[in-house]
Amino acid sequence: MYKFVIEGGHRLRGEVSISGSKNATLPIIAATLLTEGTSVIHNVPQLRDVDAMLAVMEYMGARISREKNKLVIDTGRVNNLEAPYELVRKMRASFLVTGPLIARFGEANVARPGGCAIGPRPIDEHLSGFEALGVEISEEHGYIIAKGKSLKGTEIYLSERSVTATENLLMASTLAEGETKIVNAATEPHIIDLIKFLNSMGAKIKESDGIFHVIGVSKLHPATYTVIPDYLEAGTLMIATAIAKGDVFLREAVAEHSSAEILKLEEMGVSIRKDVGGIYVKCNKRLRAREIKTAPYPGFPTDLQPQICSLLCFADGTSLVKETMYEDRFNHIAELQRMGADIKVDGRTIVINGVKKLDGAEVMASDIRCGAALVIAGLAASGKTKVLRVYHIDRGYERIEEKLARLGAAVVREQA
Repeated sequence: MYKFVIEGGHRLRGEVSISGSKNATLPIIAATLLTEGTSVIHNVPQLRDVDAMLAVMEYMGARISREKNKLVIDTGRVNNLEAPYELVRKMRASFLVTGPLIARFGEANVARPGGCAIGPRPIDEHLSGFEALGVEISEEHGYIIAKGKSLKGTEIYLSERSVTATENLLMASTLAEGETKIVNAATEPHIIDLIKFLNSMGAKIKESDGIFHVIGVSKLHPATYTVIPDYLEAGTLMIATAIAKGDVFLREAVAEHSSAEILKLEEMGVSIRKDVGGIYVKCNKRLRAREIKTAPYPGFPTDLQPQICSLLCFADGTSLVKETMYEDRFNHIAELQRMGADIKVDGRTIVINGVKKLDGAEVMASDIRCGAALVIAGLAASGKTKVLRVYHIDRGYERIEEKLARLGAAVVREQA
């Protein structure tokens, strides 16, 4: 068990490269199950969640080798169509193997994902979509048992724009007979990246008027692919730069993936300049309070809500942040209060009155983005902040303390 120890008050300067997107990497790993042979994935971040997904793949018979950020996956010997609870419980995204297994093998036996610290995340949209494609779904002893030897293309309407349901159904429909239309699908950058990977394998997927059209093919082939940069890491580091009154170039960051967060930061007073090779972020003044509402892409990402709350603690005036995606994504609130923030929850709205300073304190990360928010708050707090349970942060950020330290932050990883 480790903790981060952060001494606040150090400005961030310089440049740092953005790692590959975790949320693109996970479904792309699962998608390699759609075919026999060896696929090569580049720009894969070294994260606990990636390790968890690879453990599921190896359990099913995939042969995997890694060299830094390069991943080689041979799915030719996959013969175990079960994803057990002891592996799936470590990360809900493990359920993404279900669609590829059904498409290639006609069946899957996958443990139902467990609860989540930020609120219910049901898999109903996945299951109803599979059934629409002709899959028989049953449940026994906590496992989803799916059987469907000949999938038929159809029109699937998602009642909510679920990211993982969209990904699972895209993968399942690549080998279905005929055309599948997925209506009201999620369109985050990592979903578009998954589609590009599937098309590089021989799939036929297009988007038109917000609808994904999938023309089923008889067979896919392995591919070599490079994962997009992580726009959530980029957003986190933009916010970190702003709170630390920094001047930073985020190399490889894609501005088009971060339009909503860039707009809000600029409204607050942060200077942002877009460049072909990344994003320049500069802030040297106290910021303005704002109202923010999380929404599906291209709206403001729920995965940046905790981090922006840390920044708004230092803004002049009263800010309102409405969380529309997850009913319990408020774990960071009590921890920020421990640091002296004037912040509270009113229903699904976070009310933040800006303060002159935060005080370093011992705080605890309870999920990936909560942990990132506490690290950000620690950068600007007076004295030392100790962030416990950083294994949550390691699930979604590749050595974030090293990146911040290279920019001038006083942050170290220590044994808890």
